[in-house]
Amino acid sequence: MPKNHIILLVEDNRDDELLTTRILRRVSLADNIVVARSGQEALEFLSASDGNNLPLMVLLDLKMPKINGLEVLQRIRIDPNTSQLPVIILTSSNEESDRQESYRLGADNYLVKPLEIKQFAEAVKQIGLSYLLNKATHQQGG
Repeated sequence: MPKNHIILLVEDNRDDELLTTRILRRVSLADNIVVARSGQEALEFLSASDGNNLPLMVLLDLKMPKINGLEVLQRIRIDPNTSQLPVIILTSSNEESDRQESYRLGADNYLVKPLEIKQFAEAVKQIGLSYLLNKATHQQGG
């Protein structure tokens, strides 16, 4: 992944943030990770980009204070500048209602953070590789 591309990680739990950024770097999916520690910070970051320099993807936690992940996802999808931005839900919630609502609002994928670090690393790697493959296919007109 080119170094100037950004992944936006929206995570309010410091331990999950550190684990996720370490794994993203370990599997070589991101060199430039911007962390927003609340839904509010994420929306401010995205609106400041004004459609330019958007991240390649957003990894979004659901359970956050004030503006939760579902509301962030909804706002991303209604904004013409961010509506096509890939959003991966990365959460500890294994609730089927959260999964269904995430997909209904336009999430590209839903990943439950497992306790096993190797599984988590592999899942993050697969999501990133899948996204990059899809992006390359679209750029080639396929």
